[in-house]
Amino acid sequence: MGMYKYITESLQTMFKERGDRYKERLKEWRTKTVQPVAKPTNLSRARSLGYKAKEGYKLAIVKIKRGRRHRKHPDGGRKPGKNYRFTSRDVSLQTIAELKAAKKFGMEAMNSYFVGSDGVFKFFEVILLDKSLSAAKGRVERGLTSSAKKGRGL
Repeated sequence: MGMYKYITESLQTMFKERGDRYKERLKEWRTKTVQPVAKPTNLSRARSLGYKAKEGYKLAIVKIKRGRRHRKHPDGGRKPGKNYRFTSRDVSLQTIAELKAAKKFGMEAMNSYFVGSDGVFKFFEVILLDKSLSAAKGRVERGLTSSAKKGRGL
């Protein structure tokens, strides 16, 4: 068994057991919506999605609120068909995380992957590329990242 296989297994067990180390990470990640990270949390997943430890690549952890989109005030009269509060999002939570990270750092989102969740938030690690190095522009908008390939029938 290779090194990456051991890394993947240890992260899966840590997620299932919800140990102290995992809880400490979640507390740290809850403080900001988008925060830069020095090293990838899941090295094997980051490398498989194209991350390289060299200049021009950056990592960020993004916090996204779980669940469906909540309408502030259901307008449209008192008809039963108009009076609903929750709607499904047009794009996945992972795509939203990629767009937030790209906007915050002014870089191109290459890919992303799930790193954890608690009762309120989901956390994704986004691999960002410098715009000058990126050959493919607008990967998120064109559906070329792993989040869009899962498909939402849109």
